[in-house]
Amino acid sequence: MTSKVTYLGDLRTSSIHLQSGSEIISDAPLDNNGKGEAFSPTDTVANALASCMFTIMGIKARDLKVDLSTSTANVTKIMNVEPRRIGAIKIEFDMHSTVDDKTKVILERTAMTCPVFLSLHPDIEKKISFNWK
Repeated sequence: MTSKVTYLGDLRTSSIHLQSGSEIISDAPLDNNGKGEAFSPTDTVANALASCMFTIMGIKARDLKVDLSTSTANVTKIMNVEPRRIGAIKIEFDMHSTVDDKTKVILERTAMTCPVFLSLHPDIEKKISFNWK
């Protein structure tokens, strides 16, 4: 098992990662009867994409002796109304490393191979951009 999810009531859940004991609280968003006091489940999906892309780039960067520390990503999730689902995920990476053009291409292409990227339904538009220092 990976995790245990408990429904806490009032449209909120607690997810415990069994290996580490880390906890994620989720809450329904304001536009779907919730309080919006935590990541919604669909926020978590969008956030997971950026985290996964950074992780895969980090593995490749380590092999290339490139430090990606302090780089950031701004994530925007765009919902469709009918049916209610994620329509698009926009991620703008701000890369705080100085690298040559070849390394940029390698890292950007590597990011697009992350398991979350490849697992998302093809109808979800992925708008990915990289801003290099």
